[in-house]
Amino acid sequence: MKTTKLWLIAIIACVTMMSSCSTNEPTKKNYFTLWNECEALTALQEYVTDVTNPNSVNYIEPSDRIATFDMDGTFVGELYPSYFEYNLLEYRVLDDTTYRSQAPDDVRQTAQEIRDFVRNGTKLPDHFDMKHAYAAAKAYSGMTLAQFDRYVKTYAAKPANGFTGMTYGQSFYKPMLEVFKYLEANGFTYYIVSGSDRFICRALTESIGINPNRVIGMDVRLQSTLQGTEAGVNYTMGKEEDIVRTDELIIKNLKTNKVLQIAQEIGKVPVLSFGNSGGDCAMHNYCLGNTEHKTLAFMLIADDEARDHANRDKALKLGGQWREAGYIVISMRDDFKTIYGYNVEKTDFSF
Repeated sequence: MKTTKLWLIAIIACVTMMSSCSTNEPTKKNYFTLWNECEALTALQEYVTDVTNPNSVNYIEPSDRIATFDMDGTFVGELYPSYFEYNLLEYRVLDDTTYRSQAPDDVRQTAQEIRDFVRNGTKLPDHFDMKHAYAAAKAYSGMTLAQFDRYVKTYAAKPANGFTGMTYGQSFYKPMLEVFKYLEANGFTYYIVSGSDRFICRALTESIGINPNRVIGMDVRLQSTLQGTEAGVNYTMGKEEDIVRTDELIIKNLKTNKVLQIAQEIGKVPVLSFGNSGGDCAMHNYCLGNTEHKTLAFMLIADDEARDHANRDKALKLGGQWREAGYIVISMRDDFKTIYGYNVEKTDFSF
């Protein structure tokens, strides 16, 4: 009798312990192995814990857990030595023997301005983002989407200038990729909302499992191969046709244009927003203006001159500006254990 009682007690204790372990395991999982303890990470985790708790007054239904991320400088390196899409245009126009002789004069001038900026430190003209957008529309006009995708990926496979141990296509901020996994595990849907070409963003982010329908970016008009000047509403595409890029820019997805695209394509106001520059402020403000749900906005600053090609003084000034605006600052130097991975090292640029 005494032995039976002891066995029952042992079984009950074992079951209780297993139940406890099973219940706590998901909450104990550490998604952030590449982060130092910091204000930004604490804020994010406390926020997610709060809004995913059904008993909290701040609980957000999964369908409304929308997060938006800028790309360049937010989770993809941008200072190597410039934006990926700027580097790509420079290569396309000035180095690609299959195209450079065909480049219009204005496109050639734009590519040369990028090269002068990268190699000689020459200041880019005012509103260069728009000048580049028009030039890029022309430079890739006539390519099918599949051809353009291959073109981007082929260039992305080149070694990243200014680093050893990674290609352009591998230049993700590894700690930020952990944020994606963490949010997804907690029922959030995240979107990439970039100023870069939508199809460049799709090509770059495919390797990290981001679905193309979660990518919003700069757009050019598309048409079918035999459509010509016919309006799409009047023309029926044939089975043998493909989709090609044209030289007509539809939208440069910066500042308030990001908000307009979010409203059109997502249809919900985000509750989390991540960026790194003034081009993301409108998107952040749209998020923080969400009166229905608790929100947060984060700005990453490139303040690590040892592991990246950064301007620390400029980054710290921006950090102060972002805090005053109500954004939470992520410091690459202080908050990240690694940026691109432990096997990647910063080097001088080579030309």
